[in-house]
Amino acid sequence: MSEAVVAKRYADALFQLAKEKGSLDEVQEQLTIVQAVMTDNPRFFQVIENPGLSTAKKIAVVEDVFKDANTQVLNTLKLLTERGRLSIIDEVSAAFTDLYNEANGIAVVTVQSVQALSETEQSQLEEIFKKQLNKQRIQIENTVDPSVLGGIKAKVGNTIYDGTVSGKLNRLRNQIVSATK
Repeated sequence: MSEAVVAKRYADALFQLAKEKGSLDEVQEQLTIVQAVMTDNPRFFQVIENPGLSTAKKIAVVEDVFKDANTQVLNTLKLLTERGRLSIIDEVSAAFTDLYNEANGIAVVTVQSVQALSETEQSQLEEIFKKQLNKQRIQIENTVDPSVLGGIKAKVGNTIYDGTVSGKLNRLRNQIVSATK
């Protein structure tokens, strides 16, 4: 079974449990922190994946490092460690975030622009996408990409809205090429 499918199952179970316990916001926040801690400390995985370390000791390390974490998050980390799957925590966290965002009417929009968007531009985009996507909240993730030349390219899930100068030039070039054939 692929890691993405397994991660989705763990995320779904954690989501259902957090929803039942009324701790969705806390679990979402703590998963983000756990993911950051593990990304910033690659040595942690070296210790956890050491075949010379017993499973009990690995779980003890996880308990020690994440002792202040929410019970559901800590139990999920311990379960992943016990089953030798702690390496999929990024995928579990991403799948949980998708479920959390869907349940809370949040859409994540990745916007590429030639320069960083101002607060006003971000607010305008949020309003446009709220109406377009029928969501209560829009989370804008802006990346600067000089290759767009001007305008913006926005990605929501699998949908891309390309209003860049480079995109328009490419479409125009393709139309000219198609017309000359």
